[in-house]
Amino acid sequence: MKRKLIILKLTFVLLITSFCAATAFAQPNKEGINWTKDGNGYYQISDGGIAIITLPKNETKTLISNSLLTPAGQSQPIRIKDFVLSADGTKALIYTNSKKVWRYETRGDYWLADLKTNRLTQIGKDKPASSLMFAKLSPDASKVAYVSGHNLYVEDLASGTDKALTTDGTARIINGTFDWVYEEEFDCRDGFRWSPDGSSIAYWQIDARKIKNFLMINNTDSIYPYTVPVEYPIVGEDPSACKIGVVNVNTAQTTWVKVPGSEIQNYIPRMDWVPNTKDLILQQLNREQNTSRVFVANTQSGTITNIYTETDKAWIDAAPEWQWLNNGKEFIWVSEKDGWRHQYRISKDGKKQTLITKGNYDVIESSLVDEKNNTFYFIASPDNATQKYLYKTKLDGKGTLERVTPSIFPGTHSYDISPNGIFANHTYQSANIYPISEWMRLDTGNPFTMEGSLTNQLAKIQQPKNKVEFFKVKTEDGIELDGWMKKPDNFDQTKKYPVVFYVYGEPGAQTVLDTYGAGYNFLYAGNMPKDGYIYISIENRGTPAPKGREFRKSIYKSIGTLNIRDQAMAAKKILDWPFVDKDRVAVWGWSGGGSSTLNLMFQYPQIYKTGIAIAAVGNQLTYDNVYQERYMGSPLTTKEAYIKGSPVTYAKNLQGNLLYVHGTGDDNVHYQNAEMLINELIKNQKMFQLMSYPNRTHSINEGSGTSQHLAKTYTKFLQQNCPPGGK
Repeated sequence: MKRKLIILKLTFVLLITSFCAATAFAQPNKEGINWTKDGNGYYQISDGGIAIITLPKNETKTLISNSLLTPAGQSQPIRIKDFVLSADGTKALIYTNSKKVWRYETRGDYWLADLKTNRLTQIGKDKPASSLMFAKLSPDASKVAYVSGHNLYVEDLASGTDKALTTDGTARIINGTFDWVYEEEFDCRDGFRWSPDGSSIAYWQIDARKIKNFLMINNTDSIYPYTVPVEYPIVGEDPSACKIGVVNVNTAQTTWVKVPGSEIQNYIPRMDWVPNTKDLILQQLNREQNTSRVFVANTQSGTITNIYTETDKAWIDAAPEWQWLNNGKEFIWVSEKDGWRHQYRISKDGKKQTLITKGNYDVIESSLVDEKNNTFYFIASPDNATQKYLYKTKLDGKGTLERVTPSIFPGTHSYDISPNGIFANHTYQSANIYPISEWMRLDTGNPFTMEGSLTNQLAKIQQPKNKVEFFKVKTEDGIELDGWMKKPDNFDQTKKYPVVFYVYGEPGAQTVLDTYGAGYNFLYAGNMPKDGYIYISIENRGTPAPKGREFRKSIYKSIGTLNIRDQAMAAKKILDWPFVDKDRVAVWGWSGGGSSTLNLMFQYPQIYKTGIAIAAVGNQLTYDNVYQERYMGSPLTTKEAYIKGSPVTYAKNLQGNLLYVHGTGDDNVHYQNAEMLINELIKNQKMFQLMSYPNRTHSINEGSGTSQHLAKTYTKFLQQNCPPGGK
């Protein structure tokens, strides 16, 4: 989770559960819609099987019945977690019985349903249950490759025989998947790719043997405690070695790609095959993550060429997945080199670069590359960083910015567009409107039926009387920041009310978004507006708001200082509002937001009287190297910025009421942070309250009653120290 915001995600899930009937979530177990190859329909799980829905008439036909998905000797079909169809549509690879690996359920069992022979076969049936990862059909659907026990295997579907393609996999030699920090900070999980001709597989190998274990202690699951080791490269420690291998499927012989530079002092967060070739393309980031190089490697000759290099005074992010144009001769690349996050098309040799999106705005995400119609669809919001809309322009870079989303729906929009660019599932929400969806023709902009249109659905929605309000505040430093505010019910402007600030403040996520859930505090066991609290969140510089490179990267080497000053100076202005009680000011946050809460309480005690910090990094020198070195520079040169930005440095300044909450089983932000902070508070005779959750992780939601207990603890502390109601 990149030490990032988890609260808004949890809030959204809690809020929207009761509204699922009103939204079009066709694939609850998938990210997005599982479109058919031609884009004229989509697949979905239905009645224990798989159905195909043809658009625009929404005609439903059973593609795979639940009887086909029922193994021999069993009475119930396998439970589908995910599925993928072969290119010709005759085979389906079914993922089931999934288990967690760190954050996500990426290991489980796989079955192959053959629609021609009407047979169901388990893949890797000789392997331990729920041990297979990222199984993928070969391009001709004659084989399936997968990872089990950190080794790569291939199974021939005709004979049913499998073969190990790597045999050196151990707990620390990791083939075809990744170690903790690659998963956490680069979002790397699936670590192998079939070649276009199916003759070989390219894969990552991570050598984590020199990574030290962080030992967590489990005191609750046995009479004698035991340690739980987590391979965790702390800031300043060398990363795992990383290299790319290409294994021949027939011979099981691996050839290593000769990527220039140290395998330890460089990262390779992205890799794939160039379409219709035997060439690999990969992104390499240096240890400081301020130089990005793109290499193309010829797997036949062994040559490798640096085709593109980019540098930044702060950092460069890992690239999105590759998107190809012109039969693999060009690819789309994201860069902030002109001050904005834009899309470029770059030739395979790197010699030709064309800016696709032009202007003083950020591309938030790519929605569709429609090469046939020379059109690029993307999400952006040039005029309001809290919202999202669909735009389009010409792929050749000769177009102008065109807004697709109708202006009558202010808020946040997302589109899942069919591969042919004709159909889309369009979802709309705002801080005051729960998510609603319509099926539409993108080429005309019209919904399939008026009954299901956004306009028709909105007419039936009763919006809240007490709405979330958005505002801007300019600090004494001349910085204008966005914010949202939820006022108390029956607000009386002649009274003064307590204010509770919700903060995150780091590069991982925004908090000020015009989405449903803004203004709602899921940790409050009650009703904040009814009880009489003003609830506010401010978006400081350094978060990923679409306001340009300078806004986002000004926080470089300044986490814990610049973002904290922005928050405090904005709060200072807000406290001048006549209806805000300066004596009842609280702040809270989780993870990076917990760190911000501590720094605000310690650095600006004259403003913040009450704070609740959850799972906070108390000392930046304890966090993982990829995240912390990316945003704070290398501590091998100087630790000054780390010390200056760490809450432990300022703990001696605590004056207000502090509740500190942490799970002792947190593998992300270790409980070590809590104990370091506690030591500083004790040394300086500072009184505070502590709530430790035994053996709970970063999300503090494991175990019966945990979430409810946390909410009650949070609420009781807030009400006692920052009493609700107008005065």
